[in-house]
Amino acid sequence: MLSEFYKPGELPISFELYPPKTDKGVRSLMLQVERLMKHKPSYITCTYGAGGSTRGKTLEIVEKVKTLFQVPVAAHLTVVGSSVADLRSFLAEAERRGVDYIVALRGDPPQGETKFKPNPKGLRYANELVELINDEFNDLGVLVAGYPETHQEAPSPDVDMENLKRKVDAGAQVIVSQMFFRNSDFYSWRERCEKAGIKIPIVPGIFPINSLAQISKIAKMCGAGIPKKLYEKLNQKPDDPDWHKRVGTAYASQQVNDLVDNNVPGFHFYVLNQADATGQILTSMREHMAKKKTGSPA
Repeated sequence: MLSEFYKPGELPISFELYPPKTDKGVRSLMLQVERLMKHKPSYITCTYGAGGSTRGKTLEIVEKVKTLFQVPVAAHLTVVGSSVADLRSFLAEAERRGVDYIVALRGDPPQGETKFKPNPKGLRYANELVELINDEFNDLGVLVAGYPETHQEAPSPDVDMENLKRKVDAGAQVIVSQMFFRNSDFYSWRERCEKAGIKIPIVPGIFPINSLAQISKIAKMCGAGIPKKLYEKLNQKPDDPDWHKRVGTAYASQQVNDLVDNNVPGFHFYVLNQADATGQILTSMREHMAKKKTGSPA
């Protein structure tokens, strides 16, 4: 069971990759994963492009990661553009390739479309995908997404919470949060999850910033707010990616250390196929934990 990683006293970590477009990119990614493995992740996940593009590549990546590094792996799966038969085919192939878990998502509309349109022979919601997996592929563990700042399409935070509870009731084992940059947003959302009767692990998703332009685009897409002071500091050198990476890594380290102090069950890192920033953040986290253990000032 996925939830067994999140035992009291443990602090498991996981990493999210995306599939490169070329063989050279895959080779480069495996070198980065080799470096990430030094941090002993509990599992590694791989996403794919909007609308289901690169879905087959996702299975290739997770199979390769598992073969090379002997670590549990999770493949993302969305219902966008797929019939139920398509989803069953993917899940059967995932099992055949040794995938351990599925990150079950509704997914974003394909590029060029603004609204989600379900396949007439498909599913509409992530909770339906969770049900399908648990009914027919129950050897696969299931993770689902949660939104501390509310999903952009949800009419209200309460409706968004109801949707999350449906996924949990359908058999999800772990919730991984969308990225956020204000820990207070995560804490208030976590409290609301607990009041809603959600008892499975709620894992914060951490996004180390590499580029101001990139994070501005991604944050807008997923509805994550960038704090004014953080944005202003990044914007001091708007065309300097090294500055952005230093500022972003330092900020994420502060986030993670505060989250450790507030009893999160683990961490999921959106690593952008790079090991350096996440490695620095984890080193900072372990130094922080060591100081706490010895009673030294943090």
